[in-house]
Amino acid sequence: LPVLGIDLLAFNRKKYLAIVDFQPLHDDEADHAQPYEDLLQPIKDKYDSLKGRMSSKFYDETQFFSKQMLFARFEDEGVVDNDLLPAFQKYVSTHVDLLKSTEADDALESQKAVLDRQKAYDTYSAERDPAAGLFAAMFGKDWAENFIFDFLFSLSERKDEFVIPPMPGGPPPGAARKGGGGNPFANGKPSQQQQPAAPAKKVVGSRR
Repeated sequence: LPVLGIDLLAFNRKKYLAIVDFQPLHDDEADHAQPYEDLLQPIKDKYDSLKGRMSSKFYDETQFFSKQMLFARFEDEGVVDNDLLPAFQKYVSTHVDLLKSTEADDALESQKAVLDRQKAYDTYSAERDPAAGLFAAMFGKDWAENFIFDFLFSLSERKDEFVIPPMPGGPPPGAARKGGGGNPFANGKPSQQQQPAAPAKKVVGSRR
């Protein structure tokens, strides 16, 4: 079965980002689309606001994401109740129905294949997560790297040198600004008065 992947973010209730998907466990999208696309396409077709595309600067939609992924960036809070919530509920209930109707595969080979695919996904996402720039600018590169690889994507494999992806629409991570612009983390180091608290994991569902 595909993995139910959910990422729902709200930024001060002014900007929103939403991703809901049946993320494939197959390298070939055709192997995933044939049994599942017909279940999701009628749902997605009802909501034009959820038919956005991911930024190619960070992600390749042909890897680890399905053609029926719900993706949206919006500022109108009404989209949450009118489109996102009902679509989200239908995707979740569809996945639950699949779990109930599918016989478990206890073969060790199958379990290893799923785990290997999850490791590959974690590594792919850890290296490309656009939030890395924000974390590095606020808490420093080392903290950001440890948080991403050891917490958000704990099955990922680190390379010798981790390059922080650039922050969308912002300065390079850790870039100092004259006066800091009122941001205690502007130079990449938190002030003594505002040390970073242990963040809550922002995973809803099986994948971030």
